[in-house]
Amino acid sequence: MSRIPTKFFGECDCEAGALFSFPSGLPGFEDQRSFFFLKIPGAEPLLFLQSVSTRNLCFILLPILVVDPHYDLELASDELSELQLPLDRTPVIGRDILCAATICSGSGDAPRANLMAPIIVNLQTKIGMQVIRGESGYSHRHPLLFEVAPLPC
Repeated sequence: MSRIPTKFFGECDCEAGALFSFPSGLPGFEDQRSFFFLKIPGAEPLLFLQSVSTRNLCFILLPILVVDPHYDLELASDELSELQLPLDRTPVIGRDILCAATICSGSGDAPRANLMAPIIVNLQTKIGMQVIRGESGYSHRHPLLFEVAPLPC
């Protein structure tokens, strides 16, 4: 078991079997290829994807079906190959793969989910990638919080 220093969670214990490989890195972070997931009690369903080599790099994620229960994921054959998934069938979210949206917020902005470019992880091989779907119709700034108009008295 390794102790991995993180900026936000202190030192975390991480077994070798809990490491996930991202052979191509992530867009903008191509040199970051090894990550592990943190589940923080009380923060569910949030997931935290922590870099092994860069202590201050941690992505906040939500399972895609939490954000959109009808999310339609289509993977190209080269993406299935990179993830080491069978080419002859569509992987099932939650069984074969983890599919998660990165969460972001700017100063004063409500949190948003990136449904256009989900993080996909093969749950068996622990290989992951970010799949960018510019033509999918999904937004990279999908609102998570909705303003509710006050009810009249």
